[in-house]
Amino acid sequence: MTTISKGIITESKKQSRVERLMLYVRGNFFIPDARKSWVKPSVSFLSNYISKHDIDTVITTGPPHSLHLIGLQLQADFNIKWIADFRDPWTTIGYHKELKLTPASQAKHKQLEHQVLNAADAVIVTSNPTKTEFEAITTKPIHVITNGYDTVKTEQILLDKKFTLSHIGSLLSKRNPKILWRVLSDLVKERKDFAEDFQLNIIGSIGEDVLKSLEKFKLDGYINNVGYVSHQEAITYQKQSQLLLLIEIDSKDTQCIIPGKLFEYMVSNRPILAMGPVGSDVEQIIKTTNTGQYFLYTEYNGLKREVLKYYEAFKQGSLQSHPIGLQKYSRRSLAETLSKLL
Repeated sequence: MTTISKGIITESKKQSRVERLMLYVRGNFFIPDARKSWVKPSVSFLSNYISKHDIDTVITTGPPHSLHLIGLQLQADFNIKWIADFRDPWTTIGYHKELKLTPASQAKHKQLEHQVLNAADAVIVTSNPTKTEFEAITTKPIHVITNGYDTVKTEQILLDKKFTLSHIGSLLSKRNPKILWRVLSDLVKERKDFAEDFQLNIIGSIGEDVLKSLEKFKLDGYINNVGYVSHQEAITYQKQSQLLLLIEIDSKDTQCIIPGKLFEYMVSNRPILAMGPVGSDVEQIIKTTNTGQYFLYTEYNGLKREVLKYYEAFKQGSLQSHPIGLQKYSRRSLAETLSKLL
């Protein structure tokens, strides 16, 4: 119950009857989402606001995708310019499969998605896979504007004395890179110096399945399980860690997911070790900005070589990132791109 309230869906095989019922109700009685009750009062309030202030352009941002239904109605009522901004996909987002949707509910989602994409004057997405997906549904112009970073001034932070690999954010059951745990476990067994220097920092929520995997690979004695911290503290951990871990679920559905923390990682001046599915936009961004390395869940040998390479650089005091072309991902630059669409 607690996990559902946080937006975390328990694995199907572990769901209680109550959880299954709640997911069914959420999926089939609240379309497109649990914020659907916002639509009518928002349209009413904004109608007065638009008339009073002579507004000529509206941008709706989802999820929740119910916000796009507000834009749809306002455009119909006022003939204003409407831009629909999708921070995540709609019907192909990973958790849709967990909502126990009936065929009728699936069709309703598809109908609303089609309606929004074909009514909006322009569409914004955060990744190229989502752009390709939407281009099969609409001929309206689709623009890729990723998430980005703010420049945050901090005092000079000293690097960790240990060889710290840090994951910041939720590390739940589906983000459980057993191949990485195997690599680290093997290195601990094979190299005494690595075992003495290595530490795995987990900053944020960690799932029981992940903890059990780490225990199975005998890495539990190397974990610094910090838990939740403030955003400022998270930035500090990023800047003092030797190596930053970015783990995405190994699924076609997550090709289009570009976590916001990627951009903060990129400007922390620490190398990124990322894992995820084939064809991910994350891989392209990391490669083009020279901020780290990206691996599939099957690349044991390459992953092990890279971790050792980073470790040797750590021992020599030369482990750092050498980024290029980051400016285009600054929020100032992204805002300028958005302004050209208005």
